[in-house]
Amino acid sequence: MEPGRDHVWHELMAAASDRHEAAPLDSEHPLFILYTSGTTGKPKGVVHTTGGYALGTLLTTRWVFDLREEDVYWCTADVGWVTGHSYVVYGRC
Repeated sequence: MEPGRDHVWHELMAAASDRHEAAPLDSEHPLFILYTSGTTGKPKGVVHTTGGYALGTLLTTRWVFDLREEDVYWCTADVGWVTGHSYVVYGRC
């Protein structure tokens, strides 16, 4: 543990609020960059925008997975993988 850099999860959560006010952003504001090599083998970044990606993921969650509020959703990927943060975070908005 490096003081000032590393934190204990349960201590942070005990001090955290359960309310958060989302910052208003333009729909074309960059959400994240996904790096892919595609068929070339050379990494290139694909910029996903806030409005487009979040809406697309929400619609996929509802229309393809048919997830409802009472459903329990398991995603094998963690939030560091695209499916993890997509369907665990954005899909449940």
